[in-house]
Amino acid sequence: MPGDPRAARLRAARGLSVAAALAVVALAAGVPAAESPACPDIDHTHAAWTRLLQTYAAPQSHGERLDYARWQREGQPELDAYLRSLAAVCPATYVGWSTPQQIAFWLNAYNASAVRLVLDHYPIKSIRQIGILPLAAFRTRFIPIHVLGDRDLSLDAIEHDILRKRFHEPRIHFALACAAVGCPKIGTEAYRAADLDAQLTARGRAFLADGTKNHYVASLKTLYLSPIFDWYRADFEAAAGSLVAFVAPYLPEPDATAVREPGVKIVFLPYEWALNGL
Repeated sequence: MPGDPRAARLRAARGLSVAAALAVVALAAGVPAAESPACPDIDHTHAAWTRLLQTYAAPQSHGERLDYARWQREGQPELDAYLRSLAAVCPATYVGWSTPQQIAFWLNAYNASAVRLVLDHYPIKSIRQIGILPLAAFRTRFIPIHVLGDRDLSLDAIEHDILRKRFHEPRIHFALACAAVGCPKIGTEAYRAADLDAQLTARGRAFLADGTKNHYVASLKTLYLSPIFDWYRADFEAAAGSLVAFVAPYLPEPDATAVREPGVKIVFLPYEWALNGL
């Protein structure tokens, strides 16, 4: 449909993918990336994304709940402009970034794209309502970022094929907000390379301090955890040797000490797929 905003975004995305391809050709021909206007860098503070989060994340929820209705009415142009800035980056620019810059780029791209997907289908009660098959929303290739190839990306591709496979940083699971109540809070600020280590540690502590998702019952010697720790157990164990060893430093005292004692049982809680909206 000529008036469909999603169609307009797709046309713009295709134009960006052509520009990125031309940048690769120029690089192969020996033309420095700096000389090509098709190879812009980005604002590595991701200030535009922070402004959006601070505008549409409910203040009382500290970034757990988003005002999707207001965002859909007022904030779509700003969100699309930010996503276009990410999609405009070409491979020659991306490879020159530091590892923290790359990780922050993908974390913000995932979270902003998840919001974009929800807004395209809002009102909905769960992101699982998008698509016909279960979890189709996460497999849909709608993200026109081509710094690692010429195919559009899905949310799953960013999480599993890029962040998990390339960076081996388990704390990303504290930062990826999949538009569900059960996932970590999206927060009220973008991830930034300069602050990334501190941000990921803070998000881990916040996630483990959320008693609705994780808590320790001393009388039962039982640690109740989000199923995220079950789904990605291999990531956490690879980093710390065991799940308890990884989780303990993020727990508040005295729980952090108690869970290290022998005989502690781990139980994974149900996941809440309701939309993280107001």
